[in-house]
Amino acid sequence: MRLMKFCRKCNNVLFPKEDLQNKVLLYACINCNYQEEAENHCVYMIKINQSLGKGSHGEKIAIADTTLPRTKNVTCSQCNYSEAVFFQEVAKGEDAVSMFFICCNPSCGYKWRD
Repeated sequence: MRLMKFCRKCNNVLFPKEDLQNKVLLYACINCNYQEEAENHCVYMIKINQSLGKGSHGEKIAIADTTLPRTKNVTCSQCNYSEAVFFQEVAKGEDAVSMFFICCNPSCGYKWRD
């Protein structure tokens, strides 16, 4: 369950905002200049999801980001490396959750769905 956050200055709803330069996830008000750092530091999540969907080089960002969840319980079918970054995706309007993995081997970076 997601809790809504509210601006301490104007009581407006806060929205997630990425500070790409400092690699921090913020909550920011669109009504005033208030912003606060998120408790969960999963940085680049929006950017990674967008770039992975478009097939660009988001894989390298995901491998380098130590804050993202990792598992050693799957093996890459391309290089047999046994560590991967993993993501859970929920499609809009659906209850189903799909999971995909990115191989942590820097020379591979293969992405696959579970």
